[in-house]
Amino acid sequence: PAARARGAVRFAAVVRRVGGRTTHDRGAGGREEKPCRPGREARGAVDGMTLLGRGETLSGGTGRRPSASLYALLPLRLFLGVTFLYAGLDKLTDGAFLASDGPGSLGELMRSCRDSAGAPWLVDLGLHSPVGFGWAIGLGEVAVGAATLLGLFARVAAAGGALISLCLWLTVSWSSTPYYYGNDLVYLMAWLPLAIAGAPLLSLDAVRPRRRARARRGALFT
Repeated sequence: PAARARGAVRFAAVVRRVGGRTTHDRGAGGREEKPCRPGREARGAVDGMTLLGRGETLSGGTGRRPSASLYALLPLRLFLGVTFLYAGLDKLTDGAFLASDGPGSLGELMRSCRDSAGAPWLVDLGLHSPVGFGWAIGLGEVAVGAATLLGLFARVAAAGGALISLCLWLTVSWSSTPYYYGNDLVYLMAWLPLAIAGAPLLSLDAVRPRRRARARRGALFT
């Protein structure tokens, strides 16, 4: 009986709660040890993690609000989206532009820049069907602009915008001197950050993963 009593005194009674916040350990002397709480640095690191679109995290902040750096690409995204959407609609609604010849037509423009183009083979490809080439550019610009504004498949849309700008730079804007007078090269460089970063904020790309996660959680409990 005495040995059992001593064993009972030495026995450590551990009471755990969900989350592990209340843990009491009684040793041989019956002394209760309080749990160790995380320090300010640990709590600050947790609070500084902000969940973004596709499960990405951003550390270094002190609060729960996203830092201003998250919005850095938003003005560029809005400008490129509006510009390409407007440019595409302008081409598709201009009958004079969607023509093989005549003043202001795409065919005349391509023939005038053929000898000075950086990729003459690309101009020759478009000259096989200037009207079809014009429709392809216009529809491409509308699709890229709308997807960029909505933030839907933003990286793919930005890659498409960069491709369109590259084609126009190698054909229409190649002869611009100095090189920075050609606006298509500027658009090409402007699309690259969006192609790398995507649209993690205020976009449909940020909503779709959360919906899929909720659907998966719902499937687990059904």
